[in-house]
Amino acid sequence: MAVGNGGPAWFKRRDLLVGVGARDALEAKLVERAGFDFIWSSSLGISASHAVPDASLLSMFHYLEAARFMREAVKIPILADGDTGYGDERNVAYAVRRYEEAGIAGICFEDKKFPKENSLLPDGRQELALMEEFAAKIEAACDARKSRDFAVVARVEALIAGQGQEEALRRARAYEHAGADFILIHSRQKEPDEVVEFIRRWDGAAPLVLVPTIYPDLTEKRIRALGKVRMVIYANQPMRAAVKAVEDLLAEVRRAGGIHTIDGRMAALTHIFELQDIPGPGARACPPPA
Repeated sequence: MAVGNGGPAWFKRRDLLVGVGARDALEAKLVERAGFDFIWSSSLGISASHAVPDASLLSMFHYLEAARFMREAVKIPILADGDTGYGDERNVAYAVRRYEEAGIAGICFEDKKFPKENSLLPDGRQELALMEEFAAKIEAACDARKSRDFAVVARVEALIAGQGQEEALRRARAYEHAGADFILIHSRQKEPDEVVEFIRRWDGAAPLVLVPTIYPDLTEKRIRALGKVRMVIYANQPMRAAVKAVEDLLAEVRRAGGIHTIDGRMAALTHIFELQDIPGPGARACPPPA
């Protein structure tokens, strides 16, 4: 397997592509309308939408179905969160074929053992797979895709697992050699220093991907100045904002004993209809017959 070529064509449109996590098609549509470059089909978000932990409880088809609905709702690319690959190399290859057939633009696999726990879960179990085993998954993913425009992203969890920079770099080099187009480097530190050190020491050709969930001071301007990074993902902010807004609204309804005080906190029904692509007054629901 040849080393990754620096990314599929659709990732080369800008110096830094910015994506946002979504859990369903409606959220994906809002991300697209806000002007972002791509959707991150978030396993945390999709799991949370089923009210279950992000711990490999749902099947591949749950995540695939959610991503497919997103793809049908938006025109910008979808990058799927593929967790640990749903099994061994055969499972990874099968997933790649199904996601590519569904029109998804790429998939990210992480090098933790199955079943995984969320990387940012306090006191979570963060056990890494053997580097050689995960490299074989990346190679299987690259071999299974029909088009080089389907991106394969290798997510390195060595910093999450507390195994340090040398192990993170060793694994990243192996995954690039296995064919990964991008390396996603993740950290649970509240300051970006650990990630910045990795970026500075990264000597591979594969561009990097960052998810600055808990080190928000690493802004896009600073990321551009570092170089080597081609994608940044805001993975879960819409979901978290929505949960807080709904909780606050429900508390107000309970307090007020009715819904007479909450109009200003909600989108108008007409906006919901518009997001559903329901034709407005005077529009024809169907094209005229030929």
